[in-house]
Amino acid sequence: MHDLGLGIVSGRYPEGAILPGDAELLEHYGVSRTVLREALKTLAAKGLIQPKAKIGTRVRERGYWNLFDPEILHWHFQAGVDEDFLLSLGEMRLALEPEAAALAAIRRTHAHVAELYRWIEQMGVTGVSGQNFVQSDLRFHIAVAEASNNPFMRSVSTLIEVALAATFTISSPIPDSVKHLESVARHRAIADAIEARDPDAARNAMRLVIIEGMDRVKAVEQPA
Repeated sequence: MHDLGLGIVSGRYPEGAILPGDAELLEHYGVSRTVLREALKTLAAKGLIQPKAKIGTRVRERGYWNLFDPEILHWHFQAGVDEDFLLSLGEMRLALEPEAAALAAIRRTHAHVAELYRWIEQMGVTGVSGQNFVQSDLRFHIAVAEASNNPFMRSVSTLIEVALAATFTISSPIPDSVKHLESVARHRAIADAIEARDPDAARNAMRLVIIEGMDRVKAVEQPA
């Protein structure tokens, strides 16, 4: 399933293409017919493929794909995301996360606030590795979603994860010490506003963090 899904997302099996037949797939992957059917059923449920009688299994147009599906998002990241895809992720974050921060400012508990500052401290550790920074960054944003006390906000964590990881791969504030401190300060402003129960300040601080990440993507010179 992973290999076929990645192949579809990467364009190895383009939209409208017919996948190899069952006999060829069974031989290639060395699995039982039951396993193959379950894999294809799962990919169909994600909107990636559609079986057609007497024709075969067709790759569906991208408009039918469930782009909120965690595996599809991760397959995009593995296949190599471009600037347009990253900016689209950023736009979705702008539509959701500032409101999550505003709700967090209204509904947060003392435990939520402590969790936010814990991840900020992890982000601000001197000499923090790129991997540890992005993981702490992710946990911070998930903590904001959890503090919003809205289950739908928490459910978009994979979208945030892929957006952060891909943006970080292209342009990171690490190891630039100035950009590192600026990024930590921007995130601390979100936590401060949530602690102060100021939804407008929390919303604006979150928007600033997301927009700065999008600006870093735009600033990177793309290869010709």
